Amino acid sequence: MTHISVNVDGTTYEDEVEPRLLLIHYLRDHLGLTGTPIGCDTSNCGACTVELDGESVKSCSVLAVQADGSEVTTVQGLAQDGEWTGLQKAFHEQHGLQCGYCTPGMIMAARDLLRENPHPSSDDVRQALEGNLCRCTGYQNIVRAVLAASGQEVPA
Repeated sequence: MTHISVNVDGTTYEDEVEPRLLLIHYLRDHLGLTGTPIGCDTSNCGACTVELDGESVKSCSVLAVQADGSEVTTVQGLAQDGEWTGLQKAFHEQHGLQCGYCTPGMIMAARDLLRENPHPSSDDVRQALEGNLCRCTGYQNIVRAVLAASGQEVPA
C-alpha cells in the first residue's frame, strides 16, 4: 500500500491505496464521487475526464499514486453553492446531452479548451473534443453548447 494525499474538489484526502489503483476507481470507489463515469477503461472514450492540476486527463489512464500531492477537479466540483457554471448551463440549454453518459467528460474537456482558447471556432471545439466519444447526440449540440459558453453566437 502507498500513502497518498490528494485534494479533490477542494477537499484534501489522505489514503492508503494499492499502487496499481486507477484514479477513476479511487474517485468512485474510495471517495464515492460517482459523477465521473467509467466508460471504456481503455482511455478511448473520454467519459472519465477530470482535471489534474488544471489539465484535463482521462482518469482511467492515471494511477491514483500519480495524483499524490495534486489537485483533482471532477464535474461534481464545478458547481458553486448549487449553481452550475456557464458551461454546464450551456450544455443544458443547448441540449448538449442525451443520455448524459459522456457529458461529464465532455464538460471537463471543454473547460480545458475554453481556458486555452476563450473564443474557439466550431472546428476548434470539434478538434479539442475528438478524444471524447458520444454515442447519442451526433455532436452538433455539444459544439453549440461550447460555443454558447464562450459567449459566441450559436448557429441555428
